[in-house]
Amino acid sequence: MAEQYPKCLSCDDPDAVLVPLSDFGGGGAPIHFKAWVCTEESCTYNLKIRNGDVYVNEPISDGSKRERRDR
Repeated sequence: MAEQYPKCLSCDDPDAVLVPLSDFGGGGAPIHFKAWVCTEESCTYNLKIRNGDVYVNEPISDGSKRERRDR
């Protein structure tokens, strides 16, 4: 059975859904479902969790334009 994600209620695309994103904490531990973003590229709706606080519709930057850090 395929996973079902919640519909984005912020944009006009009837097929748009919110998908979860994960990240890594400062110590390298995985943080699952740290953010939810809309699959419609022109929609900027997002939810993010940072230090236990929930942020809605923060500006989105294009991560592909950042320089990679070597570890």
